[in-house]
Amino acid sequence: MLSIQKHLKNSFYAILALPATAMGLGLSVQIAALSWLLTYKYGLEIGDIGLVWATGPIAGIVGQVIIGIISDNVWVMNGRRRVFILVGGVLASLMLLALPNIGIIQASLGIEGILGIAILVSMVLDLSINVSFNPTRAIIADVTPPGRERTKGYTWMQTVSGSFGVLSYGIGAIFGNIPLLYIGAGLVLVFSIIPPFFIEEPRELSGGSRENGELDENGVLDENGDLDPKRNKQGDSVNRSSFSQVLPEIRPLWGFLGYGIYAIIRRLTGLEVSGYAVEIVALLVTIILVAEALLKKEHLLPSAEAGKAGFRKVLAAHSFSWIGVQSMFIYMFSFVDFRIPDLTNDAIGTVVNWSFFSLNLVAAIIPVLLLEPMAARFGRVRTHAWSLLVMTLGYGLIFTAGNSPWTLYFFMMVVGIGWASIISLPFAIMSQKISQEQMGMYMGLFNLSVVLPQLVSSFAIGDLMGDVANKSVLMLVCLVSVFISAVLWFSVHEERYRESG
Repeated sequence: MLSIQKHLKNSFYAILALPATAMGLGLSVQIAALSWLLTYKYGLEIGDIGLVWATGPIAGIVGQVIIGIISDNVWVMNGRRRVFILVGGVLASLMLLALPNIGIIQASLGIEGILGIAILVSMVLDLSINVSFNPTRAIIADVTPPGRERTKGYTWMQTVSGSFGVLSYGIGAIFGNIPLLYIGAGLVLVFSIIPPFFIEEPRELSGGSRENGELDENGVLDENGDLDPKRNKQGDSVNRSSFSQVLPEIRPLWGFLGYGIYAIIRRLTGLEVSGYAVEIVALLVTIILVAEALLKKEHLLPSAEAGKAGFRKVLAAHSFSWIGVQSMFIYMFSFVDFRIPDLTNDAIGTVVNWSFFSLNLVAAIIPVLLLEPMAARFGRVRTHAWSLLVMTLGYGLIFTAGNSPWTLYFFMMVVGIGWASIISLPFAIMSQKISQEQMGMYMGLFNLSVVLPQLVSSFAIGDLMGDVANKSVLMLVCLVSVFISAVLWFSVHEERYRESG
């Protein structure tokens, strides 16, 4: 073990963040270039673009859960997570190289339509990223102790990843999206295949969840401040990850899941239920199951169930924020085209890239400098909830006054405060509610609170954006969904930890 890992130096946190940075960079490049590429180079309609983007959530559903469960139960190349990071990183790099060459791939295969090739390349890219994303996040929890050090791990993850995200959008804005794709492919490859060999993974993981109590150097404390003999550092038993646990654990997301299945079948077969019956039923199911999860009192449950109840609350609260975030990423070019109509196609791509540059600039700076100390003082949950409220304000400002590139860039910096929190603090909150031995599985299940709402963005919001003339409605969708998420987060229980040392 390197000395920097043994003593948890900042340099180790930086290295630990690089594999997740590779996957985040891959997504940033995809966000910057894919919609622009499909619209202005290949001439796809907005509904078809939503269908291509739907491959991401589908890949997340399959990839992150399966890889999470497998990685919990294997030991390959002296690690649980390493081999998946390497394979996913290489494939993601290759698919980024394929994106600007979709036309060449189409011609070489002799296929008439471009849409099928675009879907295939996007699907493999997303599947590759998802193969690696789960292990890159799970490994942070594997090698950091609960409490502030783990929060630090995830805030460093976002700071390093966000910095390269800023770089990617800057490259796209200055040099164009095609050079960005090639540069991004190289960086993804390097950050995926080198850093994992400088991180030593533990052969044995301590068991037990850390819910409803404080942690000191001897174990978990009960509500009276005494050591809880039922929940010590090593746990009572080794918990094994299995596929039978998937559906019960994601109960608050069943409404999203049902709608996603229907939407995919509808687009692939043309089968359509008259009216909005399916959407209404899915919405009612979501409201009922989310309310059920949030009303559970964790402190009144046995310790084995309290962590699971807390995990489901996190799923419920986190899910709504991603409807707004993903809708922004997919359809931002359409909003810019509507609100600033004099721009050329290339200029639209530039404005979108600078907008996301502004978003990620803030998201790169504040996690370590602001969010981590605020979380230590006020709690991770409250810090995250208030960050989402600031994000809601940012969307409101864009809706009312985002009529020029410079006002858009400034307001996107306000939105970036919430974005910085979304991709850092929830991982720390979630990871301390569940069993350490099942981190990969639960990280995959947690990702379902991201990808299932993204299907709503790809299909339902895609239909809305295609039908309405006033594309400003996009910011109302973002505002409402993030505000709902903020309100729900205030009902999530905040664990208290006593740091050792």
